[in-house]
Amino acid sequence: MHVIGDLVARERRTDDLAVRTDSRAGSYSYEKFCTNAWKTGNLLRHYGVRGGATVAVDAGESLTPPPLLAAFGAALLGATVRFDPSESPDEKALLAPASRADSYDAGPGTKVLVYGDVSDDPELAHFEAEMWSENPTNPPDAVEPTATALAAGDRRFTHEELLGWTERVAETYDLNETDEVAIRAPLADPGTVVAGVLAPILVGGTILVDRDQTGTAAVVEAGGDAPEEAVIDPSDAV
Repeated sequence: MHVIGDLVARERRTDDLAVRTDSRAGSYSYEKFCTNAWKTGNLLRHYGVRGGATVAVDAGESLTPPPLLAAFGAALLGATVRFDPSESPDEKALLAPASRADSYDAGPGTKVLVYGDVSDDPELAHFEAEMWSENPTNPPDAVEPTATALAAGDRRFTHEELLGWTERVAETYDLNETDEVAIRAPLADPGTVVAGVLAPILVGGTILVDRDQTGTAAVVEAGGDAPEEAVIDPSDAV
């Protein structure tokens, strides 16, 4: 693996579970997750996202697949994802829950996409509807391992840095394809992205976003509680 897009390459499309939600219909196999990551990349590209651009993502209070797809979609283009958007974002695109779209005063150069409910504002694109109709092919953009893939505050992380930490987490915690890693910490923390998103996908395991279910491991901030026996502190992941 050289870039994050390699995690959703064509040969990784299988019937195994990539993302588990609170419903079977809302869960994603690797085939569905990879294909929808490609579609997301093409959708973001349609709205002007290219290498060097940034996509701001509000992951919401209850994590669902769209923010995860946005991260992989941006990575496929060589763009950067940010999970700590400001109230007045000026990134190329902003993805936010429809219920929170009014919380942002996006600049004129920022395309706002909402997920979940459909907004009454016709200026706001509905992520799921537009992503569904996109071309299900891997975007053609060439991405270098040294390209920035994640931003958090003033910090920037490249594809090769993130994948290096991801491999270390997978090895340290002996993660494999049978593991379901629950995300119980904010994605605004880079360690959560590494341990809770990239690591389970790297090993062919499952990202668990249903907080009412128990996985085999969990990403939890220091002092937090989790029903899982194996707990990963985000600060130990990067």
